[in-house]
Amino acid sequence: MNGVDITSGVTFGGGSLGLIAGPCVIEGRDHCLRLAEQIQSTVAAAGVDWVFKASYDKANRTSRESFRGPGPDEGLRILEEVRTTLGVPVLTDVHAVHQVEAAASVVDVLQIPAFLCRQTDLLVAAAATGLPVNLKKGQFLAPWDMGRVAEKVAAAGNERILLTERGASFGYNNLVVDFKGLAVMAKFGYPVVLDVTHSLQLPAGEGGRTGGQPEFAMPLACAGVAAGVDALFIEVHDNPPAALSDATTQLPLADLPRLLRRVARVHEAVQETSDE
Repeated sequence: MNGVDITSGVTFGGGSLGLIAGPCVIEGRDHCLRLAEQIQSTVAAAGVDWVFKASYDKANRTSRESFRGPGPDEGLRILEEVRTTLGVPVLTDVHAVHQVEAAASVVDVLQIPAFLCRQTDLLVAAAATGLPVNLKKGQFLAPWDMGRVAEKVAAAGNERILLTERGASFGYNNLVVDFKGLAVMAKFGYPVVLDVTHSLQLPAGEGGRTGGQPEFAMPLACAGVAAGVDALFIEVHDNPPAALSDATTQLPLADLPRLLRRVARVHEAVQETSDE
């Protein structure tokens, strides 16, 4: 499998362990910049290639009254400031074809949300930008179905593809990660990412909002790295209970250093085993 160059000096795949991290949604300029800087310091100490992630619009919320974010105009301005101020690659998600061009002019990676991963026009538009495209596996898809999703992007002339597992839904407000699926998706030849925090969601599990089981973030992340994923996706917040989206699943910023130390040891052991 070849790695995907995100930017000069940042590559996912090819033996290294990458990280996509940031808050679920932009809650304001100052908070976003401050959190990005704090994550940057933690990641630098861990020596991990990383991409900052934040959404400017959460179009898929449990309730119509839930906070969606600042919208594309203000949101993209904030993401551009994060990118230029910290010199870190930035990822955000797009929900419609008309959003792609503006987002691509600012960020380094475009993400296709899980519920939209079969939307051909959206996939082709994202591919046409030439940017890396992170394809979130739909909760309703089997892992082998992601081969056809990736094929749509590749057929449009873009093979800078990441495949992200975020749990499968069997109803009853729960998600399950099938670790066999990580190996299945790896066979398509693209870097595989495990979305740790979204896999811990309990969709609509608290009535008007999504619940979660953040206490399982550490074992899930370690298990994913042991299974050979190329990167982890972790939503991080400095005060998760006060977060305006995914308050029940985001990893507390204070827990990130310990998690990165633990997964680094697991990754080192996996690499030593693969070299035997």
